[in-house]
Amino acid sequence: MALLERVATLVRANLNDLIDRAENPEKLIKQVILDMQNQFLQVKTQVAIAIADQHVLQKKQKENEAKAAEWMRRAELAVDQKQDDLARVALERAVSSRRMAHNFEQQVADQAVQVEDLKAALRKLEHKLAEAEARADTLVTKHRRARAQRKTNSAGVAIGHHSQAATLSRLERRVAHADATAEAVAYLATDSLEERLATLEQQEEIERLLAEIKTRRQPG
Repeated sequence: MALLERVATLVRANLNDLIDRAENPEKLIKQVILDMQNQFLQVKTQVAIAIADQHVLQKKQKENEAKAAEWMRRAELAVDQKQDDLARVALERAVSSRRMAHNFEQQVADQAVQVEDLKAALRKLEHKLAEAEARADTLVTKHRRARAQRKTNSAGVAIGHHSQAATLSRLERRVAHADATAEAVAYLATDSLEERLATLEQQEEIERLLAEIKTRRQPG
């Protein structure tokens, strides 16, 4: 039946996969839970109806069994009274009632199978619904956290690349400037102590900047 097929689809649904593929996980999980709740109410109603139908069929089976027994009693009474014609009519009714009782017995058996199928579907759906309701907040929060982390990582990588490139460019400019300064100082150098110390400081600055660049460019 279509109802059980829909229930089976919901029961087989993988919440993690659904949420991972969803553009709006919050909306999806709410819709899934709503669908499960609706199907749960429908199956629960169908279980009640199926059980009621089973009771009706059982009642009709017993009624026809009782009728068959009663007609058999009357047939025996007619035979005792040596009224074979009446006995034949009573036996005809008894046989008919027995056939009806047998038919209802088969229907009761079929109905019992349906009732058990519906009950099993109801239990599975109830378990899946409880799982979805219990995990809804966790799943959505986990998805939000993962999505935010991905965005943060992407932004961090972009910023990191930009920052690293900017730092290297700035250091290269400083090194170039230091080189140019050193050349100018060398060209205009005198034997004065102040100028010689300035040259040493500039050379030290150059070496420091070069070391800084090498450190930043090292992988990892």
